[in-house]
Amino acid sequence: MNTSSRSPMELVDRYLQAVRFWLPKNRRQDDLLAELGEDLRSQIDAKEEELGHPLDQSEVSEILKHCGSPMVVASRMGPQRHLIGPTLFPIYLFVLKMVLLWILVPVFIFIVGPVNLVSASGNWPSAILNTMGGLWSGAFGAAATITLIFAILERTQVLAQHECKWDPAKLPPLDKTERKTPLVQTVCELGFQVMALVWLLLVPQHPFLILGPAAGFLKATPLVHAFYLPIVLLWMLSTARSASILAKPEWTWLPPAGQLVQSIATLTILNFFLRAVTHTAKTEMFPFVVLADSVRESVHYIKIAAVVNVSILISAIGAWIGLSIATIVQTWQLLRHIRKSRSLSHQPISAQVR
Repeated sequence: MNTSSRSPMELVDRYLQAVRFWLPKNRRQDDLLAELGEDLRSQIDAKEEELGHPLDQSEVSEILKHCGSPMVVASRMGPQRHLIGPTLFPIYLFVLKMVLLWILVPVFIFIVGPVNLVSASGNWPSAILNTMGGLWSGAFGAAATITLIFAILERTQVLAQHECKWDPAKLPPLDKTERKTPLVQTVCELGFQVMALVWLLLVPQHPFLILGPAAGFLKATPLVHAFYLPIVLLWMLSTARSASILAKPEWTWLPPAGQLVQSIATLTILNFFLRAVTHTAKTEMFPFVVLADSVRESVHYIKIAAVVNVSILISAIGAWIGLSIATIVQTWQLLRHIRKSRSLSHQPISAQVR
């Protein structure tokens, strides 16, 4: 084991492993790495023939440094894009999906849409048009802003500065198993989870953050307040999971196992929540939000409260169904990961990297 760790050729394997991390996850990844590995070994053979002796680690390091840092080499090998390069594109795509699909769309479907529908007094085409128009404007503005930010990052010579400073001797050690969660994805997830946790902590004092304009005439019921703390704790668990993945990347079992634990915990809380809703519905007309005292007798606002409560109930039931399916899938993924890890532990390290 000590001989392997001191071998100069191990530096090549570590270099290929680092390049693999930055390459797009597609069918061409292995072919590109094989070509790069063959080219590097050809350069090393030629240098050894020129010098008349096997290269030591410092000489191999010079060849790798001349080739370029793993991130820059991966950006050259990946598909070329005109506005955002292949290195930043995975981060850009993840942030874009997060904002558009995970934030804007749910807000417009479950909050803005129902409010527009009731405000339109039964005029469905007008309500749908207003909702879609608002969603389109918000999505276009968010996408344009995110694209502009990443385009600026692409052109600020960050990669060039990294290229000048990188040192092959500081490449990460070889992993016996492939890291499942990319670093950039974990960093983005952690950042959004921290922001979402801050947002969640501000909701009790600023209900506008979740109800929007409807906060002027709607307020949460005691049932919702009772489950507020478990929801905060659940989100803190999710944030801690991402932080642990970032701090311990060698724990390749943590992403699938953590996701499964989080899904089970969420499903458990959701089960108690739906049971509480069932009991509350026997005595209360609205289990989630009720009208403020100033508009309690208004027929118009009663309709809005009814639509919002039904929307929340449908969302909760849909989340329960989705989490039940996700728990089964994540259990299978964790078992598959364990089997793969055991099989990889019996393979040579160089075979795993190449």
